[in-house]
Amino acid sequence: MVIGKASKDTEAGVMPTAQAWEEMEKYQEELAKAGIVLAGEGLLPSSKGVRIRQSGKDRIVTDGPFAETKELIAGYSIWQVKSMEEAIAWAKRCPMADDSEIEIRPLFSYSPEEVSEIVSQAK
Repeated sequence: MVIGKASKDTEAGVMPTAQAWEEMEKYQEELAKAGIVLAGEGLLPSSKGVRIRQSGKDRIVTDGPFAETKELIAGYSIWQVKSMEEAIAWAKRCPMADDSEIEIRPLFSYSPEEVSEIVSQAK
């Protein structure tokens, strides 16, 4: 999973320039042609979202916006690649604004059999 970190601009709802849109569209087309991208979306600012926190049996809902921009994400993509090195190589080609950040994290993925084994070992 490739995570685009939020910035002050994305949190303020500032849209990218036409040039930035065009560069990102070209990059996304390259990913699609290579068969790498499985899914992806941009996210609205955290002011449009909520957080739900569990405290004992209670669920506490907090409306956005959320203060710590560095902990927020502005969008994500699910990629299918052979290795972390391949993901890094593709991510380095991504057109990015100054001071922006991408995080790459493997998905937690196990077969039903592997999950059963993990659960039985945890008992």
